[in-house]
Amino acid sequence: MRLKPPDFYILFIVLLLLSIGIIMVFSSSNVRAYYDYGDSFYFLKRQLLWCFIGIIAMIFFMNYDYHRLKQYEEIIVIGMILLLILVLVPGIGKIVNDARRWIGVGSLTFQPSELAKLGMIIYLAAGLERKGDKIKSFSMGVLPFLIVLAVVCALILKEPHMSATVIIGATTFIMLFIAGASMAHILGLGAVGGAVALALMISKPYRLQRITSFSDPWKNSTEGGYHIIQSLYALGSGGFWGLGLGKSRQKFFYLPEPQTDFIFSVIGEELGFLGASIIIILFMVFIWRGYIIAANAPDLFGKLTAAGITTIIALQFLINVAVVTASVPVTGMTLPFISYGGSSLTITLVEVGILLNISRFAEVK
Repeated sequence: MRLKPPDFYILFIVLLLLSIGIIMVFSSSNVRAYYDYGDSFYFLKRQLLWCFIGIIAMIFFMNYDYHRLKQYEEIIVIGMILLLILVLVPGIGKIVNDARRWIGVGSLTFQPSELAKLGMIIYLAAGLERKGDKIKSFSMGVLPFLIVLAVVCALILKEPHMSATVIIGATTFIMLFIAGASMAHILGLGAVGGAVALALMISKPYRLQRITSFSDPWKNSTEGGYHIIQSLYALGSGGFWGLGLGKSRQKFFYLPEPQTDFIFSVIGEELGFLGASIIIILFMVFIWRGYIIAANAPDLFGKLTAAGITTIIALQFLINVAVVTASVPVTGMTLPFISYGGSSLTITLVEVGILLNISRFAEVK
């Protein structure tokens, strides 16, 4: 069987976003890089390396028959759980900003929770296809997947990394819905999940402070509301056209993590409302094409995998933009393809490679 070319829209948008990301990582990080490392190009060079590795991985999986991923389902599940356990072991997991989320040596680190996002998608897609009509049953269909989800989320919460937990949980519910699970089960699980999320938010003082600061950031401008205020300053000062590339003022140690979680704020400041809108439009087209591919995939495994990958990337994009625009409380979430970060960028490009491979089998116009 001769495969079709990969989806042009997805491929073009991803390469364009990667190019924009490389430019904006340097623009947003050069000041901090020089101050911390004596090298203005420190973050840029590392981003270029991870981008190169990610593109190679994307090309490989773009040409790797996605059906073959099913045979690695058990290995993927066991591997991701073991990595999530290892990251919590002192001496193996690295602590950065009071969170133990990384495994690695020196400056070369890897974030197992990023791999867990993709691992859960493949596990769920393969398992749900195998279940067939049994998914209508809670005990025989839904419950086994919830047990694995609970284990994975519990380990990620121990890091702690609540935003990754929320994204994995939400993607699981969406994939269960697409697979044909009972709407009553989905709504019930959604209610329970929402209650658990709320309980977790108020269980830690710093999480509760983020919620209270979100409602009125200027009331606590030096602590809980600081991130939001600086982000709004950046977006507001950009106006429609922006201050110009490289001319951000907030990156001068006002805006926390300008090259990662708040890079969209720098985009708004330097490229203005116009530049930020173009980024949003590119992501919306990507999401549209992703779900088109999912709808036209030739089998349930392909449909669920494409939908899961699109949902994961869509949620990360929506949460990041919502945070920097003060639409939701602050949480650690990078902007796919654009933010600085090795693990997230590489795994996201692997996901895109799988999505492009599915597009080669799908009947998409």
